[in-house]
Amino acid sequence: MLKIVVVIVAVVLALGVGILAYAATKPDTFRVQRTARVKAPPERIFPLIEAFDNWTAWSPYEKRDPAMKRTRSGAASGKGAVYAWDGNSQVGKGRMEITETVPASKIVIRLDFMKPFEAHNVAEFTFPTARRPTSPGRCTAPISISAR
Repeated sequence: MLKIVVVIVAVVLALGVGILAYAATKPDTFRVQRTARVKAPPERIFPLIEAFDNWTAWSPYEKRDPAMKRTRSGAASGKGAVYAWDGNSQVGKGRMEITETVPASKIVIRLDFMKPFEAHNVAEFTFPTARRPTSPGRCTAPISISAR
């Protein structure tokens, strides 16, 4: 009987070590990229993203919890603008800060989630230009060893 228990424990430990070794070979970041075609010039779309006050007009998360608590601080728009929220289980709790803007070209946002899970991401909105007629939005973030 003791021999069977020792074998089972050894197999479980070996599987655990194998899973951890496999996870260690995986990348430590992820990247999500989406592209949307909007029939409007970048000059009209850019202000809708650069000023967090405008997000209520287009962000689907704003409608998921009408009672969500919102806090805006820092700059009114552009670099330094901050938006924090605390809502129901569909929207959770988090904070965004615009860290870089290039007018009508790019907006970079640090995106920190606190609930329902902790995560720290960077979202980048890029807009088409003559040299770049289609321009995807990107989100990248580090992945903890437990998430791999």
